[in-house]
Amino acid sequence: MGNGGIFFLKIMDPKNISVNDYNYHLPDNRIALHPLTERDASKLLVYKNGIIEETVFSSIYKYVPANSLLVFNNSKVINARIKFTKPTGSVIEIFCLEPYGVINDYASIMSATNKVQWKCLVGGAAKWKDEILQKEIEVSGETVILYAKKIAKITEAFIVELFWESAFFCFAEIIEAAGKVPLPPYIKRNTDADDISRYQTIFATHEGSVAAPTAGLHFSPALFEKLAEKNIEKVFVTLHVGAGTFKPVKAETMQEHEMHAEYIDVDIATIEKLKSNIGKITAVGTTSMRTLESLYWMGIKVHINPTNANPEILQWDVYYNEIAAVNFSALDALNFLTDWMNLHNKKTFFTRTQILIVPGYKFRVVNMLVTNFHQPRSTLLLLVAAAIGNDWKKMYDHAMKNDFRFLSYGDGNLLSLK
Repeated sequence: MGNGGIFFLKIMDPKNISVNDYNYHLPDNRIALHPLTERDASKLLVYKNGIIEETVFSSIYKYVPANSLLVFNNSKVINARIKFTKPTGSVIEIFCLEPYGVINDYASIMSATNKVQWKCLVGGAAKWKDEILQKEIEVSGETVILYAKKIAKITEAFIVELFWESAFFCFAEIIEAAGKVPLPPYIKRNTDADDISRYQTIFATHEGSVAAPTAGLHFSPALFEKLAEKNIEKVFVTLHVGAGTFKPVKAETMQEHEMHAEYIDVDIATIEKLKSNIGKITAVGTTSMRTLESLYWMGIKVHINPTNANPEILQWDVYYNEIAAVNFSALDALNFLTDWMNLHNKKTFFTRTQILIVPGYKFRVVNMLVTNFHQPRSTLLLLVAAAIGNDWKKMYDHAMKNDFRFLSYGDGNLLSLK
């Protein structure tokens, strides 16, 4: 296994991984602040077996095997940043992170009328006492007053109730009118008109993300046609991306870091398609990767405990839980999952995953990964290191020396997993 084998042996216990080993210097001028004019005009770094090649993203179809399967995350970004101005002139910004309470599906939350409760970050929280904030917005030509009530303070966030008087409009319409595109904190500029369409994939469908699945931003209709010519099929999963995806790991070791959790939604037809393409699956984005690998472990969980009504993957499950001791094939695990879904009359599988993929992880479902260049000390960078070992350093060094653009609006890479 070469360097990769030595690397994995060194960090056999994931909890002891030193986060500082996954750090690099990222100058501000290498962070892409705006997207390119054409989605597929970005540069593409191709990595396979230690060899690096440069091309343009519009040529990715040349490197993805014919008759294979691309898996995309079709989650849609919501206008999660809402600014309220108090009578005093003070501005309170509410950043909607995720729905609060029991979540059975996102569609019912986005279609709710009258009120919702969300876990939120609050900018200017010290200026917000117990008063109800309000904001006048226009929805489909009608003036609506949106109210915000602070319910409780929780760890690093608040529970906020948003409510409005018009029963004609659902929350999806309200937040679309009231909020702004939630650009990542490292894109240090105000949002503009281009962000409304460009910080969204062309196939975004299911509302719920507060950050874009950025690997998918590179794909255009013309590129989809080129992929289809090679009989490269595509399917869609849904993982609603949370703001935690941008959060650098502040802890010294992974044992001290709490991985963010996100909701996934996959229909049974998609899982059947995965089963027929084992060995030739490319995940577009780390969110698709997390979803696909989570499905494997969900299958193991329901096999061990068929009465489990709502299997979730917790942060350390795949390393230390009883499921980590078994070694079923990807096909076996996905069969377990679809059998369980059929038993429970489920056409879609909706649950939460906190899966942590770090060096030492053995990939079960995914063979190739399309992604962007990630922040230093981030769980996304550790996922890349899990995929290609210590060569992540060589890859990022090459990108830095050859004028690649980094992070959400930056360039892409295609990785063949070791």
